Amino acid sequence: MNSQRAKEIAASPVMENVTYKGVQIYIQHVDEDTGMARIYPLAQSENEQTVPVGILVEE
Repeated sequence: MNSQRAKEIAASPVMENVTYKGVQIYIQHVDEDTGMARIYPLAQSENEQTVPVGILVEE
């Protein structure tokens, strides 16, 4: 996924099906300068992490 698409998904009120390592996640924030996204698994909102946007997959 690219940073622009990740930002669109993060800003959208519609929940898109995005995964990280096969787990469905929610994108909280995208930093286009660094190419990193702040995410958490839908089933574990307390498990926030920052990952490269390029490894996120839109199903």
